[in-house]
Formats: sequence, structure tokens, C-alpha cells
Amino acid sequence: MKRSGTADLPLHGGRVPAWLAARMTELGGAITESIVLDYGPAEFLIRLSDPFWFQAFGSVMGMDWHSSGITTSVMGALKRSLNTRFNDLGLFVCGGRGRHSTRTPEELRSLSLNTGLDGDSLARTSRLTARVDNNAIKDGFQLYLHSFVVTRTGDWAVIQQGMNSDNRTARRYHWHSASVRDFVSDPHTAIVGRSQGTILNLADSRATRAREAILSVSREPVDRSLQEARKLVMPAHHDVRAENIDLKRLGAVLAVAHEQELRDFVSLLLVEGLGPRTLQSLALIAEVVHGAPSRFSDPARFSFAHGGKDGHPFPVPLKTYDESLGILRRSLTAARVGDTTKLDAFKRLDRLTRQVEQDREPLADFTEALAHERTISASHGGRTVFDDQRAKSPSNRKAQLDLFSD
Repeated sequence: MKRSGTADLPLHGGRVPAWLAARMTELGGAITESIVLDYGPAEFLIRLSDPFWFQAFGSVMGMDWHSSGITTSVMGALKRSLNTRFNDLGLFVCGGRGRHSTRTPEELRSLSLNTGLDGDSLARTSRLTARVDNNAIKDGFQLYLHSFVVTRTGDWAVIQQGMNSDNRTARRYHWHSASVRDFVSDPHTAIVGRSQGTILNLADSRATRAREAILSVSREPVDRSLQEARKLVMPAHHDVRAENIDLKRLGAVLAVAHEQELRDFVSLLLVEGLGPRTLQSLALIAEVVHGAPSRFSDPARFSFAHGGKDGHPFPVPLKTYDESLGILRRSLTAARVGDTTKLDAFKRLDRLTRQVEQDREPLADFTEALAHERTISASHGGRTVFDDQRAKSPSNRKAQLDLFSD
């Protein structure tokens, strides 16, 4: 069953700093490996094809929780982390932003030489998905990013994004090979972007007659209708607010992380003496790995794992980030030699959090939680892109804020 949805993705300027990009590469690879070990590479493609999960994935990695930059940074991190491990994980990322997008067919053919995949067929698929979204759908967005993820069995997912420079918004398009039956009739897993009113979409099943007129071909109308679209409305405001988050779900995470009895129980599962701040991050990582699709309706909540590079909802806590990543990496290393005890603990952590949410219905005090994070930020190595820029040019603060704000 296909998923479809819309979301407002404001365009943001700037670059991901090296200190965050390196960590995103590590954490993105570790989360992907966890999913592959438990559910297989095909399941990872399903996750990528869900715009809600994708946004949560980027948020838990420390990127801006709602901006268009999540797409570029997440796919770049995955390309760096997965391609060198294709033999282990069975996933390969081609393409990227700008000039890298045009190299996708060449990269797919090169991959096919070593894998036996049909490189010509995959290259044709790459071109078709790009042409449909850039040419058949007249919605005012010009593609500038095209990423093609393929497994060793030939299953694939495409994540591509277009820009509307007039209103400074982006639209992300999701494709999944398991969902595509006809490239010119409802092929998308999802189209993500702000509603712009009536658009021309010649890939919509309801555009059959328009395609017939254009192609001068007699066809029977497609006998199916669109599913009601899932709507992910990403607001223009840069800060994270209480209305962006399911406070009951966040409350369960905070309870597991900060209440002594629950924290002691989870510490025994993972690492004795585990601190509450790291446990909070691990609980949200565990949900990204093991959570059901319905759990990602509020992707802003996952920014409470590692904050955001722009300081929203709080600076990236580097010490916590590194400790969480270290625990996950050690668990994966042990699992590769047959000891799945620690990795299985992440499943139990996810189940415990959901059980607390169901039984106790805790409601997070958003203002208090946010104030606490900002109070402890310095002690956890909190850092933002503005810290880097202040060190270079303290007098240019206003220009820096304008660069990263809409």
C-alpha cells in the first residue's frame, strides 16, 4: 500500500559543519545497520519512502528539524556511510545534489559491473523518475537533488527534491520500487511540499485523459483513485514549539530517561550507570529503528535526541551524541560476532517507552523540558553553526542569523 503526503519545507541557506557531518555519517550508518540486521535492506527502503520517518531520521541526527536541508544532508551522510559497506549491508546510494545528480546513471552502470544488476534498466528508471517529477508534474518546482538507493537484489528507492525560488520552499518526492506499477499513473510513494493550489500532474492517475490527448493514444481510464494524502505541515518558524510535538510521546521518553526506577532498569539493559541525557537520546534512536509508521507523525520530537545545528530546539550536545553513538556502535560490533544482547536491548527500550506512554500517559512540560536542555547545554558540549561563525567574525552576527533564518 502506497503512502503519500505533503509537507512545507522552508529553504535554508548555509552548510552542514564538518563536526556535525562526520557524526551524521556515523549515526546514519549505525541506524541503517541496526534496521538491516533486524528487518533487512528492503525494510530500510520502505522507511526511506515514508516522508514522516525520513524527517524524523534527519532530526535525530542533529539537522534542522523542518528545513529542506535535511534531504541533502541525510542523503549525503548515507552515501558516505553505506557505499563503502555495500558487501555487508547490501545498500548503495547514487546521485546527490546538483552535478552529482546527473552522474546517477553512470554510477548505477558502474555498480552493475560488480553486482550483476541490470545497470541499463536502473539508469532508465533514474531518468524516468527525474523526468516525471521535473516535466510531467508542473507544480513550480525545479529538481536540484536526485538520490537513488539500490539493494543488491535490485530493489530501489528514489529521494529527489525540487526548489521553488519564488516562495522559498522545497518539495521532496519519494519513490519505491515495490509501489511503482506504472511510471505515468500514480508512481510516487509520496510527494512532500507546501500546497500551491491546483497543479498540472500528468503522472496522476486522474490525468489519464490529458495524457491520452497529449500522446494521441486511446486507452482505458485507470480504474483506481488516489488514497487520501497524509499531510505533514512543516511550519515556517524556525524554533520548535509545543504544538509541533506530541507531548504524551515526549513525556514517555523523558520519564524513561529521568525517573530513577525506569532509568536504573534500562541502564542494566544497556550500560550500567548510563546517564539520563544519553538515555533520552538512545530512546529516540531506538524508536527510529523499531517504531511503527504511526510513531513519526511529529518529527520535531526527534530533535530532542541531539538538538539542531542552528540551536533549535537547543545546541547539539556533542558529548551526548558521541556517547550515544559509541553505545550503538559497540552493540552492533557485538552483534556481528553473535552477541545480540545489547542490540536487543534497544528493542526492549522502545517497547518500554511505548508501555510507559500507554499505561501512565505522561504529559511533558515542554517549556520546562526546553529550559532544562538549554541549562545543561554547555556541560554536554552544546555547539551550533553560529559558534563556528562567531569565532571567525564576531561583528557579523546579524548577517549570520539572516543566512540561517527564513
